[in-house]
Amino acid sequence: MDSTAPTLSGLEPLISIEELSEYLNVPTRTLHDWRLAGRGPRAVHVGRQLRYFVTDVNEWLQQQREDVTGRAPEGR
Repeated sequence: MDSTAPTLSGLEPLISIEELSEYLNVPTRTLHDWRLAGRGPRAVHVGRQLRYFVTDVNEWLQQQREDVTGRAPEGR
């Protein structure tokens, strides 16, 4: 996945659902399901396509981290 550094244009990088799927090693269908259930990272609509800010993905991943080894985070 790209770094969180701004691109040459000064905008934060966006990744596609396919790129996120590859990075997380989960099917795109799972990402759609998580999104509809309110469990996945926040997405941005660009026309008819979904994109993800790299910082939103990183923030969501931090929230998925176990508080204690072997236990899911609170609220999951």
